[in-house]
Amino acid sequence: MTPLLAPPITAPGDAAEVLRRQGQAVLDAAGLRDLTGLAAAELEAWRPAWSRLPPDTHLRDGGRYRRRRHGSFVVEGDSVTRVPHRAHWQPVDYNALHGGIERWFEPIEPSICDSPAWTRLLAGLGALFTRVKGETRWYVEAHPFRIDTTDGIGRPTPEGAHRDGVDFVVVVLVARENVKGGESRVFEAAGPAGQRFTLSEPWTTVLLDDERVIHETTPIQPAGPGGHRDTLVLTYRRGGFQDPVG
Repeated sequence: MTPLLAPPITAPGDAAEVLRRQGQAVLDAAGLRDLTGLAAAELEAWRPAWSRLPPDTHLRDGGRYRRRRHGSFVVEGDSVTRVPHRAHWQPVDYNALHGGIERWFEPIEPSICDSPAWTRLLAGLGALFTRVKGETRWYVEAHPFRIDTTDGIGRPTPEGAHRDGVDFVVVVLVARENVKGGESRVFEAAGPAGQRFTLSEPWTTVLLDDERVIHETTPIQPAGPGGHRDTLVLTYRRGGFQDPVG
């Protein structure tokens, strides 16, 4: 088996500068805990929730490989407020496959989003992004995903290389079990430079300046029974949530 290409790890104290300089950074699990003040046990307590994600019924490629939930929050300083449950919506300019439609998903389990650890996670990341762009209020959408190999192949980004129409994207690897593939690819939106690596260690976290880079993850294939890749994707946006115009 081809060795996995390890991601370039940034120290949490350097993350703001690296994001300003190159539009992307990767934290290892210890770096994420240091940045947010979370304990390893608090993160691990969330992991079983990924086995309870309901199917994504909006996939337009006919696949059955994705399960997910969704929640929306406003982060201002140390304050994290969950807003009434709402649809996830993106314009077709950013998601040609699933854009332009209101996609309703089941809400994130209260065991996660009502916990003090969740507040520290979202607020800690928000403080980092405030150091980069100066904004004090962030509109955050949270997406726990499971991509599995039920049909022989799973597509973490069926829309291909893309931007999300936000300020920052966070991709946290929660688990990677019995799969091959799933390479993360990050490219300059206005230049030739890019990076490729594979997330393999739980709680490794990719930080992306969505205005400056595009990203994708290659399909996964089974390397054993029950193959799946679990992630938590968070998007941070200034000025409000993305909603249909009119």
